[in-house]
Amino acid sequence: MRVAIAGAGKVGRAIARELIQNGHQILLIDRDVALARPGVVQGAETLMADACEVSALEEARLSECNVVVAATGDDKVNLVVALLAKTEFGVPRVVARVNHPKNEWMFNESWGVDVAVSTPRMMSALVEEAVSVGDLVRLFSFRQGDADLVEITLASDSPVAGQRVGDQHWPEDTALVAIVRGERVITPSADDPLEVGDELVFVAAPHQENTLQNMLGHPTKE
Repeated sequence: MRVAIAGAGKVGRAIARELIQNGHQILLIDRDVALARPGVVQGAETLMADACEVSALEEARLSECNVVVAATGDDKVNLVVALLAKTEFGVPRVVARVNHPKNEWMFNESWGVDVAVSTPRMMSALVEEAVSVGDLVRLFSFRQGDADLVEITLASDSPVAGQRVGDQHWPEDTALVAIVRGERVITPSADDPLEVGDELVFVAAPHQENTLQNMLGHPTKE
């Protein structure tokens, strides 16, 4: 898979290293000569250019990319890169970094963004996930599919603790995708028990999250 990453700062370089380890072909684009220098990430191509310029993206052969990642520290730049990638070059998948939560509402299909990754939101979700028991925590939003990745740790007073997965009638547009039990990651089957302390990971439509909360943990307050 060919992936172009706009922004060769710490975030862009880290993404590049991970993808190269997974066997993908990576191009880093940055207008800073120090960041776009050859060899900045071993195995990655580099291009010193302004990723907001159509001519630069033509030079980068963006139309040949499977994915574009807009990973700069400037939300305006990331939105422009996403829009150009999608509308001018028809890139199938565009992922964009959100630096400031107040701008998150703009990172949608109107700007060519398929997946928006908000670092502040993800960090706050991980903090909540680490300390919350019995409360549903939203970890990630899938923009294109209008669904969320959510997690809940079963408390001792959970209505489903001690029951089987197969005995549950999950809400519509909701799927239990994993049970994390200690160091184990379990692919749920009908006969698996639900135990106190289990971390249940769901993909769920946003409008079903209150239903899940009421079903598994502390009831929501109206």
